[in-house]
Amino acid sequence: MYTLMFKGLITNNVAEKVLDLFDEMKIEPNQFTLSTLFNACAVLNNNRAMKTGKKRLDEMPENYRNNKITSTSAIDMLMKFGDVESAERIFRSIKAKDIITYGAMVKGYVGNEMFEKALDLFEQIHLSLTN
Repeated sequence: MYTLMFKGLITNNVAEKVLDLFDEMKIEPNQFTLSTLFNACAVLNNNRAMKTGKKRLDEMPENYRNNKITSTSAIDMLMKFGDVESAERIFRSIKAKDIITYGAMVKGYVGNEMFEKALDLFEQIHLSLTN
């Protein structure tokens, strides 16, 4: 229920409300709710979003870290915050990367004006996905 509400708020350009509602949640968020929270934090890209997103990422249960959707959302969020090192650490920890995960990293590198790294990773995509 929270996940759908969060997605609607993000779509309607009121992502700040996601953080308010998240603070009021009485239940533990699942991996989908966390992914949506990370998306809201990436959209907002402000001080509050950074604190909330990084705090929830640090507290995230280990079994959620193996979920590609949650990890990719975290990568996107961290890249938008300019925390390339943390995004790279998550990327390296993903065992079975897919095109979406690679895309988030390439886009993040470009957004952080790290064009050489973006190009290098782009060139690795085909090799990695065919092996």
